[in-house]
Amino acid sequence: MPTRAPSKAKLTILHAQHLSHIPWLVHGFSTRAGGSSRVSGKRDLNLGFTPHDSRAAVDRNRTAFLRELGTCGDSRRRLSGRAKLDGAARWPLITLHQIHSDIIHRVDAIPGQPLSGDGLITATPGLLLAIQTADCLPIILVDVRRRVIGVFHAGWRGTVKRIVEKGVGEMHRSFGSRPRDLKAAIGPGIGGCCYEVGEDVRTKFESQFDYGASLFREVKESDPVREKYPLLFMTARAPGHGELPPKIFLDLVKANRQQLLAAGVAKKNIEVSPLCTQCHPELLFSYRGEKGKTGRMMAVAGVREK
Repeated sequence: MPTRAPSKAKLTILHAQHLSHIPWLVHGFSTRAGGSSRVSGKRDLNLGFTPHDSRAAVDRNRTAFLRELGTCGDSRRRLSGRAKLDGAARWPLITLHQIHSDIIHRVDAIPGQPLSGDGLITATPGLLLAIQTADCLPIILVDVRRRVIGVFHAGWRGTVKRIVEKGVGEMHRSFGSRPRDLKAAIGPGIGGCCYEVGEDVRTKFESQFDYGASLFREVKESDPVREKYPLLFMTARAPGHGELPPKIFLDLVKANRQQLLAAGVAKKNIEVSPLCTQCHPELLFSYRGEKGKTGRMMAVAGVREK
């Protein structure tokens, strides 16, 4: 994936370099560039049905995104059976009601009812699996030998529940995928530079992982009054001017990389986007950075017919 944010002038899809060489795979990570939504005053590619945007704009954005991806999708059209993959094919887009869980669904055909969870896996050609993010990590797993794919939504809650580690296990249980045959791509999400969390989150990780403490860093917050008048604090502490607690930052990328490694995925087969959603508001949506009034990006993957 690119190390720099590309221009926002046109619809932009990010691709993992080591997945782009797999001929039977369709994949991509959307950005906010080049859409029809104007929630932020710009032309954004919001792919989620959020309260701040119109359904018509999101439908146009999804169609434009899937057309750019090469799947000629139409999010408004309901399909039955397996989609044909010729030049005029329309790949059905399979999404989830995401609930920050460790629930993973195996999908062999278009679901008859909405699915709730945070992971999807399939070996069926012609289905486009998708998860939505706006700070949480999107993760794509690909079994290069058995033509199996998975997409996962990993916020801190899903990560502490081992969503991606369990994803590797579900691909093995359902399709016989071996960890050594898997390639992983972790897309843009909020980085350890910006992801401030509370002490309760750190406690949860440290109780679940022996490396939990290494996922966090502390930054001591300065007190301008204390710095300007240090003598005031040598003998007494005025109300409200006690020692400030440190800020705590979580490295979600490191946490999920560690889970992939623990599950047996080779280090060389894990590719990570360097783009932080909060650091790149010109290209990426950030729920925290935009205080909730923002759009959603999609990570998608699909298997082509042989």
